[in-house]
Amino acid sequence: MTHLPEKAYKNLAFLNSEAARTVRLMCEYEEPRQRFLQQGIHDTIVFFGSARTRSLEDAATLVADAEARLAAHPNDAEAEAGLRHARAIQRLSPWYEAGRTLSKRLTEWSMYREHGRRYVVATGGGPGMMEAANRGASEVEGSRNIGLGISLPFEPGVNGYVSKELAFEFHYFFMRKLWFMNLMRAMVVLPGGYGTLDELFECLTLLQTRKVKRDLPIVLLGTQYWNAVFNPEAMAEWGTISPRDVDMFYRTDSVDDAFDFLTKRLELAERHDGR
Repeated sequence: MTHLPEKAYKNLAFLNSEAARTVRLMCEYEEPRQRFLQQGIHDTIVFFGSARTRSLEDAATLVADAEARLAAHPNDAEAEAGLRHARAIQRLSPWYEAGRTLSKRLTEWSMYREHGRRYVVATGGGPGMMEAANRGASEVEGSRNIGLGISLPFEPGVNGYVSKELAFEFHYFFMRKLWFMNLMRAMVVLPGGYGTLDELFECLTLLQTRKVKRDLPIVLLGTQYWNAVFNPEAMAEWGTISPRDVDMFYRTDSVDDAFDFLTKRLELAERHDGR
């Protein structure tokens, strides 16, 4: 009797084993590369920010529900903590709307300009600020946007505003970061936590060390937040970064200001590249 053995590339037990990690890494490099080539994606504007943020409407509902719970259970510590959390989320919600508006404007600018590169908005594909940017881009008729998702127990898949043909799910953070950086021509950083800071600092490090040599404009949107959590001036005073490193990004509260800064820098970079 004969039998047909299973091919190695169909052996899921092997492909999910430690021995096949290099194979999985290559898949997370090559499959996105092929999809980007097929979709004609070469240049992106990446939005980073907190996954915990809500829209103004959703945040208001969250606060109202928390107030109702506290009213029903006065002096309940858990209900009080829930209301504090809801109000913190509501405090961030204007930046959800700012990210949504800026993403829409940048998408319109890119799609309707007569000459130059076509920039596509990309995010980590999750909820919160990422959803806001994907949502804003999706509101432009005929547009596409990218979601580079990551497998996490508390984020089940990419948000519904990501273009289906450009929705990705990564296992390895560093492969996901590679695809953020590889196509990124500008970065918008909204208020966020450890993950947002990680992505911001990685980009700043690559620019500072000249591992990334292209011009890469960075906007930190939300000055009250960023002034509170990130103090590069103090780092320069202590000598851990150079004074010029303080000027590697632009802080603003204005969507108009951010839009003007980014589009002018992108157009200038195109002229230097001869495009």
